[in-house]
Amino acid sequence: MVSKLLAVALVGAAAYGQDLKPIIDNERVTVWDGTATKNQVDPAAPDRDVVVMWLTGPKARTAYFSAKGSERNKQAGIGARKLVIELKDHPVAPIENKTGYPLAFPRPHVKKLLENDRVIAWSYRWNPGEPTPVHFHDKDVVVVYLEDTALTSTTPDGTKTLNEYKAFDIRFNKRDRTHTEQLARGTGSAMMMELK
Repeated sequence: MVSKLLAVALVGAAAYGQDLKPIIDNERVTVWDGTATKNQVDPAAPDRDVVVMWLTGPKARTAYFSAKGSERNKQAGIGARKLVIELKDHPVAPIENKTGYPLAFPRPHVKKLLENDRVIAWSYRWNPGEPTPVHFHDKDVVVVYLEDTALTSTTPDGTKTLNEYKAFDIRFNKRDRTHTEQLARGTGSAMMMELK
C-alpha cells in the first residue's frame, strides 16, 4: 500500500515537474521542500492556491502567492532552496483572543513578506537576551527555521520547554497557544506563514 506522503509526492512531482519532496500533509496544507535544479519558470499551479517561500539564493527570505491555475514565474536561480506550500480548501476561523496578551504578529523585529485573504507570511529573527513578548497564536502557522536554533518557550504558568531546530526544519504549529520565546543559545531566524 502506498503511503499518503508517497502518493502526494507522485502527484506533486507530476504537477510541478520538479524534484520536490513532501514534508507536511494535513487538512490545511501540503508543504514541499526542494532546491531549484535548473533556472526555470515554475509551471502553472495545480488546483490549489500556492505560497512559495525562497529560503536561499538571491531571493532568500522572500515569498509570493500564486492563485490556483495561474503561472508562477518567479525564478531564484540554480541551487536556491524553496518551500512550496499548497493551501487546501479547509479554512478555519481564527480563535478569539481572550488571553489578554497580544497576538503573535506583528511584533518587534518581524518583517511582513505578504498578506492576502488566505495567508500572512513573516520573516523573523530572535535576538540574544531578548525574549519575545508573551503572545497568543490565533492562527495555524507553517514555520521554517533558517539556521540551527535553540529556543526556550515559556507559557504563562511558567512551564518551560527547550526546542532545538536544525537549519531548514519545517513545522506546522496549531493555533490556540500562548507563550514567550527566548534564544537558549546561538542565533535564530525563521520564515512563518499564518493561515487565515
